[in-house]
Amino acid sequence: MTTITVCTTCWQPELREAKEGTPCGESLLAAVASAAEAAEEITVRGTACLMGCEHGCNIAISDDGKLTYVLGRFTPEVDAAEGIVAYARGHAASASGAVPFREWPQAVKGHFVARVPPLAPLPPKLD
Repeated sequence: MTTITVCTTCWQPELREAKEGTPCGESLLAAVASAAEAAEEITVRGTACLMGCEHGCNIAISDDGKLTYVLGRFTPEVDAAEGIVAYARGHAASASGAVPFREWPQAVKGHFVARVPPLAPLPPKLD
């Protein structure tokens, strides 16, 4: 199952120093969770830090055996959340996790930070 992981401690650059109120990442998590309610092939979770502070707000889209994508520079808005979920649906439908560019929602274009290859299976344990 494709998972969207949202950094809950992210602050947008202009708010990072003041750190007043709720982190933007928490608001983005709520927006993404709401946008994904009907997406049975997707789970949404929060995490304390994706270590991409210069790119806040950050998310990762992953699944076992597939490419993982890290995206950032989002604002916690409905359009961003819907674009993230639409891209995650494409990731879920793809055997490798790669989504053809022509299928990318406009809301994710320009937000990619990293593409991580799938982890190789662990070798069997030796007794």
